[in-house]
Amino acid sequence: MSKWAQGVYQVINQAKYVGNGMPRYRSGWEHSFMRFCDTNDNILQWASESINIPYRNPITGKQSIYVPDFLITYRDKNNQLKAEMIEIKPKKQSVEPVKKKRMTKQYLHEVVTWGVNQAKWKAATEYALDRGWEFKVLTEEHLGL
Repeated sequence: MSKWAQGVYQVINQAKYVGNGMPRYRSGWEHSFMRFCDTNDNILQWASESINIPYRNPITGKQSIYVPDFLITYRDKNNQLKAEMIEIKPKKQSVEPVKKKRMTKQYLHEVVTWGVNQAKWKAATEYALDRGWEFKVLTEEHLGL
């Protein structure tokens, strides 16, 4: 499936999906992660785009809302119950842009994206910690794609 694929995921294990409505994927990577959550025996519950986290956009200075891609509850290798918020992003958006000699539109876009993502992820990390959860950003490398 293309990383650009979009659509509604057809949940197989209805009892595990605790989100509102039918989950929508905005990339093939999100679709793959949904299928993993839906079919992995260690994943006890999962939801898609179910949490709204306030944060301040560093570019506009305005209060905004960040919606992480997933919330999952699972049993780890030590049989401990864990909860994680997961964001699926291309690796390029998960690392700080390398400074260029010339200020191109592409470079400026990468810097803005990085800055906004950092603000979102800081808010998500704090939100998760307050609840005893973890927050992780997964890329195509983590997903094996």
